[in-house]
Amino acid sequence: MHKYSGRRPVCLTVLCLLIATSSSCGNQSPKIEANSSVTQGAIWPDVYNKIDPKAKYLFYLHGRIIENQGIRPTDPRYGVYEYQQILDTFKDKGFIVVSEPRAKGTESTEYAHKVVDQINTLIKAGVPPQHITVVGASKGGGIAIFTSTFLKNRDVNFVIMAACGDYDDYKTSPLDFWGNILSIYDYKDDTGAGTCQKFFDKSTGINRHDEIVVKLGLGHGILYKPLKEWVDPVVAWANKT
Repeated sequence: MHKYSGRRPVCLTVLCLLIATSSSCGNQSPKIEANSSVTQGAIWPDVYNKIDPKAKYLFYLHGRIIENQGIRPTDPRYGVYEYQQILDTFKDKGFIVVSEPRAKGTESTEYAHKVVDQINTLIKAGVPPQHITVVGASKGGGIAIFTSTFLKNRDVNFVIMAACGDYDDYKTSPLDFWGNILSIYDYKDDTGAGTCQKFFDKSTGINRHDEIVVKLGLGHGILYKPLKEWVDPVVAWANKT
């Protein structure tokens, strides 16, 4: 017993460090990887001061369920919302991914103004607007729409996933798409999400736009996992010049 008593504090220290850095403790916020380069992606909860003007940045705005249940919520119809997998997928594609779990009850237009400020910070640091993409899913798609409306930049890329519809938020705040807008939704979505065509028709700041109707039959469930049917078009849209 006495032979080993002097080593216990060291062992405990090492054990505590291992526990503190273990990914098993990451069920309150996504993994953060602050290193960034042109060839290696990263995950940021916010826009940092050390900005690489040559990198490509992708904002991911998640659905409402994460506000209500945390970063790995489960829906009885669609299963687990794999938020971390989605972030990792875009990071592995070489993007610096900017994303955070929003607080419950986040007001969409207020959060959109925050994203506008983050984007303007990147642009002021020398990042070309064409290298910035905002991807919004469901409620996050609504936030992306407001971000596009408030930012008023024709060159920033936006992907609106299952967020166009006859929703109350859009009736109280006038919408006007600006930028390069890609809409994606599944043809079996029964939440009211559908085509963005009526928004395209009345918007004044669109540079280019397109819409993809996914034929998986998963409805709103396509948002819950990084499926190639929507991930690949998002990456292509973000990389298009």
